[in-house]
Amino acid sequence: MTAPIRFPRFFVTSPSACPYLPGKFERKVFTELRGQNADELNEALGRIGFRRSQTVAYRPSCLDCQACVSVRVAATEFVPSTSQKRTLRANRDIEVSECRPWATDEQFQLLRRYLASRHPGGGMAEMDESDFADMVEHTPVSSHVVEYREPSRGGGPGRLVGACLTDVQGDGLSMIYSFYDPDLQDRGGFGNFIILDHIRRAAAEGLPYVYLGYWVEGSQRMQYKVRFRPLDRLTRAGWERMPEDEQRRLIAEATRPRVQDAEEKLPSKDGLPLDYRLAH
Repeated sequence: MTAPIRFPRFFVTSPSACPYLPGKFERKVFTELRGQNADELNEALGRIGFRRSQTVAYRPSCLDCQACVSVRVAATEFVPSTSQKRTLRANRDIEVSECRPWATDEQFQLLRRYLASRHPGGGMAEMDESDFADMVEHTPVSSHVVEYREPSRGGGPGRLVGACLTDVQGDGLSMIYSFYDPDLQDRGGFGNFIILDHIRRAAAEGLPYVYLGYWVEGSQRMQYKVRFRPLDRLTRAGWERMPEDEQRRLIAEATRPRVQDAEEKLPSKDGLPLDYRLAH
């Protein structure tokens, strides 16, 4: 006789400044992932908008705002745009390998450079090696680190230029946190390439979706997610395809030249900032 599956207990954080929208406050609901059914629970929660951080699944539960919207790319239907084809061509020599979720110093040094350049002063900027190891290795679910390297020279592994902590679900890949060399030249947007590679990997494995986390309309930093078509978003009625005309409008807005604004200085939220400590 098998033991019954216990319904998870959920907790709510206290309000804190929103990393996406200035002047807003965020709150999260979360639960712990543990036991032999952690994979099934994580996948079920992922389909209703939760994200994983180490042994915790969380989602926004803000009192006066619903700007955070879960989005996923329909990988098996995806057709790259002209610019995305250029990005794929520019990185066709990149060597990609799937590694077990084990943190390395090489990964950590790359993360430090990425954070210093892209998210200085953010919640993860003070992350040390132990914190990084916790982020990568403390996983109760099926996950791996995808490494991206320049072509090898002299027989050894090529230089590490990107990495992504990824969960493997029954219906797709969930990109937990990605980072890359901020000084790469002539490779287009390497962050976009990592997403494109995950879409390609998911489709090759017959997995229909790549989960990108939260898209926030009004947050310029999060608009890159609308560039991948077709895109599904989670609504109160369930997952729905974003209309083509709306997505074209959003892509046009996302690719308009702009100046750096105050939002650029806000800490990153995807992957959870370091000071996000969940106490029961």
